[in-house]
Amino acid sequence: MALTLGMILEARERLKGVAQRTGLVHFKALSDEDSQIYLKTEDLQSTGSFKLRGAYIKIASLTPEERACGVIASSAGNHAQGVALAARAFDTPATIVMPEGAPLSKVKATRELGANVVLHGNVYDDAYAEACRLQAETGATFIHPFDDPMVIAGQGTIGLEIMDDMPDVRTIVVPIGGGGLASGVSAAVKMLHPDVRVVGVQASGAAGMKASIEAGHVVELDSAKTIADGIAVKKPGELTFELCSRYVDEIVTVDDDEIAQAILLLMERGKMVAEGAGATAVAAIMSRKFDVSGKVVAVISGGNIDVTMISRIIEKGLLRAGRVSKLRILMQDRPGQLEQVSRLIAGAGANVMAVHHDRTDVDLDIRDAILEITMETQDREHAQRVIKALREAGFKVN
Repeated sequence: MALTLGMILEARERLKGVAQRTGLVHFKALSDEDSQIYLKTEDLQSTGSFKLRGAYIKIASLTPEERACGVIASSAGNHAQGVALAARAFDTPATIVMPEGAPLSKVKATRELGANVVLHGNVYDDAYAEACRLQAETGATFIHPFDDPMVIAGQGTIGLEIMDDMPDVRTIVVPIGGGGLASGVSAAVKMLHPDVRVVGVQASGAAGMKASIEAGHVVELDSAKTIADGIAVKKPGELTFELCSRYVDEIVTVDDDEIAQAILLLMERGKMVAEGAGATAVAAIMSRKFDVSGKVVAVISGGNIDVTMISRIIEKGLLRAGRVSKLRILMQDRPGQLEQVSRLIAGAGANVMAVHHDRTDVDLDIRDAILEITMETQDREHAQRVIKALREAGFKVN
């Protein structure tokens, strides 16, 4: 079955009262005279991501007999919740296979929505293989997370909403994992407004769609490693490859450090919690991976992120931005040295967060000590000014 504009328009009607019509938020932190950045807040859906749209449309297209036999899906988390909620709406039994490393919050939320959760494998592709095996055993209908025209039609409704709300948008930026979101959004937009640019963003550790388009055919990566678990897919779909090749203008990549910075920026300046996959579009805009002039809409695809992961990302993001620095200072082990270091750091406008003093290291001279300091600074330049002040005072700083 080929994807048509009519399918996407019909999906929009079916989703009324089911999926929230998320808004566009002006993101001033990345906007300037040349660029006006807006966020499409799919993280505010009831399941915390856009996946409900495609899952609901697929299950709605099944016959009553097919629904009675149940549905099965594989997911890193967001598709799982979308399928579970949609299946509950149709009173359909649902089994979801998730990777063993899937965020606990997503596993818990899926179970709470009434689905039977099976944990299998290390990445999405392992879970997918197990789901296919279980589907063959049970006869349930497989709800593919991205490579299905009905699922893609559901995701394409996001593109229709963006164009309705902002007809003069110049560029729409979407995350890409398997390609369902990018396929649906780009097809919906290009069929109606061919001049609007669509840019896809992948994690550099899982850039299967970019590699496939460059090769001219679908390729499978050896691994998919990224903090953006929602797009950690080794192999894109055949249909999504075809649609992305036709409708997506450009695909760029961002690394995990850039994704962490985007999550941090969205928290601080946008008052918004985005998961790794959900922040990739903003990460690409922050790093100016493409021409961001004019009105640009970044799709925040999801906000389902573990609190423990948030903590690690905040710490990494602050270190990366130079707002938290860890210094290792070699100094003489005599009175007044710690006081002098503290005075120099305070005088430079930085704040000491943690101190560890060690004189027992076997590699140290008997008269020396190591002082490890974690300090809070404004940015990298500020941190370098503090380090310069310490060195000028005679301290050896690493």
